[in-house]
Amino acid sequence: MRSTRRSSPHLRIVTVLGLLATLLLPLGLTVAPRATAAPAADPVRVMPLGDSITGSPGCWRAVLWNRLVNSGYKDIDFVGTLPTQGCGQAHDGDNEGHGGELVTNVADQNLLPGRLAAARPDIVVMHFGTNDVWSSIAPDRILAAYTKLVTQMRASDPDMRILVAQLIPMNPSSCAACAQRVVDFNAKIPAWARATSTDRSPITVVDQWTGFSTAADTYDGVHPNASGDDKIAARWHPALAAVLDAGVPQDPGDPGDPGDPGEEPGACTARFRAVSSWQGGYQGEVTVTNTSASAASGWTATVVPAGGARLTQVWNGTHTTAADGTATVTNAAWNGALAPGASATFGFVATAPATAGAPAATVTCTAKTPAA
Repeated sequence: MRSTRRSSPHLRIVTVLGLLATLLLPLGLTVAPRATAAPAADPVRVMPLGDSITGSPGCWRAVLWNRLVNSGYKDIDFVGTLPTQGCGQAHDGDNEGHGGELVTNVADQNLLPGRLAAARPDIVVMHFGTNDVWSSIAPDRILAAYTKLVTQMRASDPDMRILVAQLIPMNPSSCAACAQRVVDFNAKIPAWARATSTDRSPITVVDQWTGFSTAADTYDGVHPNASGDDKIAARWHPALAAVLDAGVPQDPGDPGDPGDPGEEPGACTARFRAVSSWQGGYQGEVTVTNTSASAASGWTATVVPAGGARLTQVWNGTHTTAADGTATVTNAAWNGALAPGASATFGFVATAPATAGAPAATVTCTAKTPAA
């Protein structure tokens, strides 16, 4: 669904009215000008970036597009220099998934800037590096390529929002070592993202590895089948929706940020809800409500998953996890301020043992309110 520019119907109305006014003036009659609506905002432009898993045909993009639209995100535009490549369902198929490409080659040959200039994305959704891992390229070299691409993205748009996947598993018959190489590479991505992310251009890591089976979810040990497409889209959807909801990140130094002097703990409640579950994990959300009589400038929630589950991904907040699995989640820059009675919700993905039973968690919270 590429954005197109067409003649405005309001412009045509104004032109016709101007002609009528010219014709009626000799008769002593006038036509009152007609108010026109403000132009609609441009859609948010999302670039899916990667190799054949993203683009050939990359049907997880079709599943993701329709999940977003069905969730109410109508004003989005998937962009890229490559067109749709099938998938059997209507969707915006523009993408930047080039089959066979290595992310290290894209960085070394400076291929990305031209693609960015053509597509002008606001958000990049990147699953890239499978061919590099297959080629036994060292993780640090792949991450150096990631850093160069991020630098080029920010040169295109200083407010670029970037979602980076921990790669889906890989176990092709011709590469016995590939499965462990993916594990080793994925383990380095979170630390790289923390070091490379900025408040103005945040990087969100999306765990595409956990719960994905090369036996059940690929047709060749590498490329996703329909089940794999559904799982990939299910992981991208909440993370991308959170970025779409957040808009441009706010300056973390704005007044009212958590940690400002003159604040003290205030009353709040937290409520857990399981959104969906699958073998080995589930998606949950927690709603934090300010129950004090004063406005809160920040909040912290504690999540203790039942049955040995552990949080692996959080959106609309930042988290740390203790050795026993207890997760501490603090507000993001844009959702810390809560008026009395107001609420904020963060979501998460958790892994869980097969014996864990139905998703459950004990949640508590505290809010920061001005000192008396």
